[in-house]
Amino acid sequence: MRALFALFSGGLFGAGLLVSGMVDTAKVQGWLDVFGDWDPTLAFVLGGAIIPMTIAWRFTMGRAPKLGGSFPAPPEPRIGHNLVLGSVLFGAGWGLAGLCPGPAMASLTFAGWSGPLFVVSMIAGMLFAPPVRSWVDGVAASS
Repeated sequence: MRALFALFSGGLFGAGLLVSGMVDTAKVQGWLDVFGDWDPTLAFVLGGAIIPMTIAWRFTMGRAPKLGGSFPAPPEPRIGHNLVLGSVLFGAGWGLAGLCPGPAMASLTFAGWSGPLFVVSMIAGMLFAPPVRSWVDGVAASS
């Protein structure tokens, strides 16, 4: 049953990415081009993600998932060097490539060779990130 819900959720997420245009790199880069040919339509995607998630955080407090496990804890509200550095790197990658991890996985089916190249690079970055974070934490602790 859990696998069926995971399949349904993944399919729904992928369909949402396609309908919203998040897999269209030109649309994403148009959203980021605030001083040029700006495309504000992805603001609806952001609102469509933030509003339900805010409600979900409130709804899940003190509850357990029906299919086992536990809900993740709310994120740390403190803004630290890890959050800032991660946000800058994520935003730079998103701006340069026009893809983030979810749409990148969807692009594997239609983006030619550039989709798999991006996903391999993304995975390499994910493997490289923990040692870099340890180094940044060490530098921050010694300061």
